[in-house]
Amino acid sequence: MKEALDEYSKRLGPILSIEWILVKDNAQLEAVLVKEDPFIALEPTGKMFTSEDFSKWLIQSLEAKGSRLNFVIGGAQGIPPEISKRAFAKISLSKMTFTHQITRLILIEQIYRSFEIDKGSQYHK
Repeated sequence: MKEALDEYSKRLGPILSIEWILVKDNAQLEAVLVKEDPFIALEPTGKMFTSEDFSKWLIQSLEAKGSRLNFVIGGAQGIPPEISKRAFAKISLSKMTFTHQITRLILIEQIYRSFEIDKGSQYHK
């Protein structure tokens, strides 16, 4: 898993940097989010996208939010409502439930795919 995450981070390196901040509890998450606003909540009830639509949305969001976005993956009980309501967007990667490791891999691959779609590469084909 680490190798796959590292590979996509490397591929994205010329475009953007990825930083994973892992927290142990909601209090720690709250403390991190004070400094990391705006953020996107990954939630099962969030908006679902095709890869093409996510690409457009991601690029527009980066432009609108000052080229910095933060994604929040909730704990076993999800993202607490008091945190979730402050998200500028809520998205879902699937109706299925994934581990944090798999969620991070799917997310970073879709971010990479988004930039490849935007530049018209053959990666998405």
